[in-house]
Amino acid sequence: MGTIVNVILAVQMLTALAMIGLILIQHGKGADMGAAFGSGSSGSLFGASGSANFLSRTTAVLATVFFVTTLALAYFGNQRPVSTGSVLETPAAVVPANAASGVPAQAPDSAPEPAALPASGAAQIPTK
Repeated sequence: MGTIVNVILAVQMLTALAMIGLILIQHGKGADMGAAFGSGSSGSLFGASGSANFLSRTTAVLATVFFVTTLALAYFGNQRPVSTGSVLETPAAVVPANAASGVPAQAPDSAPEPAALPASGAAQIPTK
């Protein structure tokens, strides 16, 4: 998944740079008045109004790609990783209290059973 995020991030950066370039190339609304008095816009590669349409459509497409990549990065950024293998994410090991004294710990299953009481429930007193 890390590779997909890197590719999407690269596409978003290239799209952002291309949008910046296209927006800086485009003429403002006031440039049309100068073209009416013969500033030479009609001799361009795209024709009299072709460059404005081409640049504005390309900018709209790049803006859409930028928006989609932003949503994709937000989606992938919100997902929680399954496990990164970090030591900090693993639970701490439980160390028995008598492990520090060197006494081997007993397994929880082998705990000694309490002594059985007589059937009457009273303790018998030994006689001499």
